[in-house]
Amino acid sequence: MPQHWEYWFLAILIAVVFLSFIKEWVAVEVVAILGMFLCVAVGILPLQGIAGALSVFSHPAPLAIACMFVLSAALERTGVIETLGDWFEELAGKTEKTMLLWLIVIVALLSGFVNNTPVVVVFMPIILGICRRKEWKASRFLIPLSYAAIVGGTVTIIGTSTNLIAAGIAEGQGLETFGMFEVTKMGVIYCVITAVYLYFFGRKLLPDRTTLASLIDTESSREFITHAYLSKGSPLVGKEFGETPFAKIKKLRLIEVRRNGLRVRVPLKEIRFRELDELFFKGSPDGVLDVSKTEGIEVKGSQDEFGLEGVQTESAMLMEGIVGPESTLVGKSLSEIKFRQKFGVIILAVHRRGKNLQEKFEDTKLAFGDTLLVQGSAEKMRRLFEQRDFINLSAPTTKEFRTKKAPWAIGSLLVFVLLGALGGFGVIDKIPTVQLALGAVIFVMLTGCLDPKEAYESIDWRIIFLIMGMLGIGLAMNNSGLLGAIATQVEAICGGMDPRLIIALIYLLAAVLTELVSNQAVAVLLTPLAMQLGVQMGIEPRALVVAVMFGASASFSTPIGYQTNTYVFGAGGYKFGDFFRIGFPLAVILWITASFLIPIFWGI
Repeated sequence: MPQHWEYWFLAILIAVVFLSFIKEWVAVEVVAILGMFLCVAVGILPLQGIAGALSVFSHPAPLAIACMFVLSAALERTGVIETLGDWFEELAGKTEKTMLLWLIVIVALLSGFVNNTPVVVVFMPIILGICRRKEWKASRFLIPLSYAAIVGGTVTIIGTSTNLIAAGIAEGQGLETFGMFEVTKMGVIYCVITAVYLYFFGRKLLPDRTTLASLIDTESSREFITHAYLSKGSPLVGKEFGETPFAKIKKLRLIEVRRNGLRVRVPLKEIRFRELDELFFKGSPDGVLDVSKTEGIEVKGSQDEFGLEGVQTESAMLMEGIVGPESTLVGKSLSEIKFRQKFGVIILAVHRRGKNLQEKFEDTKLAFGDTLLVQGSAEKMRRLFEQRDFINLSAPTTKEFRTKKAPWAIGSLLVFVLLGALGGFGVIDKIPTVQLALGAVIFVMLTGCLDPKEAYESIDWRIIFLIMGMLGIGLAMNNSGLLGAIATQVEAICGGMDPRLIIALIYLLAAVLTELVSNQAVAVLLTPLAMQLGVQMGIEPRALVVAVMFGASASFSTPIGYQTNTYVFGAGGYKFGDFFRIGFPLAVILWITASFLIPIFWGI
């Protein structure tokens, strides 16, 4: 490879970008956009022109992906996905085996046409609810839920952003447009293999993990939260908790002490009470009554629950929530944001990376995928989960759906898929996917399935800007000649190698990288390289692009490679190694399958 400063600059830049993705020093979309800016700043990437930085904003891939977010939101807002979830609950709640099988079939089918993230978000509380009622372990179903959503996305070009990106880049470099169902044969085989593996083998490897809700006895869902003050001259002033009558009250627990409006950050058993301290107790009605009878305590409020005149009590319910990728709380600690004061609820435990934390988690920075066990009144819970910061895992959404608009949403998707299929099979001229998607989006908005604000909020802009930034870096690699130089080096090393082995190696590279960084970033970087390699080595580029598609979607071995894995990681109480133990054999089986079938299906 020629010793050119541009090559070295880009090599170092890509290494830093990937390392930043893994370490999560800065938001991935910021890193990608910054990388593209640096390429412009040093003159490798022009700002304007066909291959300039501004051209990424008109690239069909991110636009098509944004449209699929909106279409998925239309199906969710009109209650279509929720209805399928209810149907699943009626079919699947008999035995564990039945539930597992129906779960894989329905989720995989749905994920072939809908963004798989909302599918997983809708199905998680349904599965958790069934498991609570049946006393089954949710950890035996949530990994299969994620895996089914991943392989289901490979059934069509529109099923996953990975396919749309790779197809868009390939088309932009002169390859014939991918039909919507061109990858369906491979995708269906993927789904069948995954279903058979999970049903007969993977099921035996699934762990019985403890979720956050099981840490607390279900009887606690009928407890009450009581607010009280120490009056002036109270005999409790100057005493620690163990020296007061509170320590002898059964079914009662002191959960927080505030002084001058601020939480006292001392272990509760070591706090010496002062006048006007505000105390928060959790317990049964009997325990609340005993608090009200304690000398030196002034209970607050004017409610009349359980005959306790003047006691402020709230029916306390337990719920689980997961921190979403777009949450404003990511990177902040509970103490920093004053969670208790802001939302009026109590965090009892936090699950992160295989551990259930019940102590000293207030100063832990929250991250995407953290699962929180929350307790509070029904009204405060409703307000909490109405925000975008948390996704409710305890029950399906209760918001009102536009069910009368459901036929329009379903119709738009069916027409979108039908026109894509007719073009793919040559019945009509092929219509670009982005054009079909835009038409479907306009239709669901005109028919009232979504309003403009909901459509805008449904798009995961982090992914869109990540793709745009990586597209810019990819253009810089192409403009500088780095891609061609890498392809030449690979050709020199692998010259004379069986093309089927090259396809297997490309797939393997994509599969390994996608366990470490975003699958979208992997697709952006490897697709042009695969095409360049195909041209120089005389291998059908289409087959190599398909290898990138399926390899970049084969994220089964870690909980960080694919967003749906991260969602179920915390909710299922999993450990990091659970994914490797269950997912690695599946990844190897699918790699061997793809290495054998891609050359056959795409004429190598």
